[in-house]
Amino acid sequence: MVICAISAWTIGSPGQIMVRALESASRRGHEVHVFAQKKDGYDASWIPNYHRVGSELGLRIHVRLTNDTGLHGCFSFFSTLRLIRELERINPDVIHLHNLHGWFLNLPLFFWWIKRRKSASVIWTLHDCWSFTGHCPHFIAEHCDRWMTGCHTCPRYREYPASRVDQSRLMWKIKRRCFTGVEDLTIVTPSAWLAALVERSFLKQYPVRVINNGIDLGVFRPTQSSFRQKYNLEGKYLILGVSFSWGYKKGMDVFLELRQKLDESHAIVLVGFEGDEMSENGIVVIPKTDSKEELAEIYSAADVFVNPTREDNFPTVNMEALACGTPVITFPTGGSPEIIDSTCGIVTKEQTVDSVMEAILQMRQEKERYTETMCCRRAKQFDQKNCYESYVALYEDVLKNG
Repeated sequence: MVICAISAWTIGSPGQIMVRALESASRRGHEVHVFAQKKDGYDASWIPNYHRVGSELGLRIHVRLTNDTGLHGCFSFFSTLRLIRELERINPDVIHLHNLHGWFLNLPLFFWWIKRRKSASVIWTLHDCWSFTGHCPHFIAEHCDRWMTGCHTCPRYREYPASRVDQSRLMWKIKRRCFTGVEDLTIVTPSAWLAALVERSFLKQYPVRVINNGIDLGVFRPTQSSFRQKYNLEGKYLILGVSFSWGYKKGMDVFLELRQKLDESHAIVLVGFEGDEMSENGIVVIPKTDSKEELAEIYSAADVFVNPTREDNFPTVNMEALACGTPVITFPTGGSPEIIDSTCGIVTKEQTVDSVMEAILQMRQEKERYTETMCCRRAKQFDQKNCYESYVALYEDVLKNG
């Protein structure tokens, strides 16, 4: 079987899922190819058949045109044509799509070809909501439902993929025309929450499978360290938050208010900021780190991991915290609640600071319930090996039934 995967990047969680799933397929004897705008990071180092889509100049032109016109995925015509010609030469049995936003693909041309080609089964893993909105990858925090009937007056058109013009109405129509009508297409989502949204969108004609993202349980596990001693946190009830894009969507305001309301027996540590280590508003702030081992030490040192996310699909940080033996408190948003159960975490009743404080109090009072053992037991469900093997099984299944 010949499998071709296409995505904007090979880095980040979507990139790792793409590359590692192909690696598993390669070990089974299948021929695999990766088409991406950029090949970055250690995750792609093993790829034997990498094909770059476009160039640096083409990327800059696409970004500029999108910014000026509000049309995203409507340029890069010739690089998309070269991609199609290479796919024709390889003649894949399965085409696996991932993130198609990223200024590298001409969507009308590419999906015109996809619809004409009858010999390949198509799988599309959605890592966000971009595929069925007129612009944004996420809309929960805006309480927006215009994506269901036709986007317009987008409150986020200046955010990724940013533009100076709101073309959400037109882009919603372009996407609907491009993405519907593919004969043999299966959609995969990491969460049941996203799957339910797909079934309410113009993509509802397609079968949807849920394959949870996974983590490396060999790295993320209870780990001893001197983290508490280093930051003078011994004897404190340590509340941890981890994000690489702190702001309102990730609940930064919740932690600031928590610090004001909690007494000095509590300590708040936030990981994922730019710059040097510093303390703001009584919060210990840790810079971004690419070291999974360091993150495992920090997760393990915490008493509770708090994720007041207002927008998320299936947050990796929840799984990482559980795997390190730390219970999780999360807002009832997106797919975040799906990761925990009553033995290892609490889903707050509301998206408020008071609800988080109530959950923290409950967790402190019932410490014997939310144990390291129960957290680790839950985390075993999210072994990344299961995720990648599920994709290989799906490749073989769609080929058999296609």
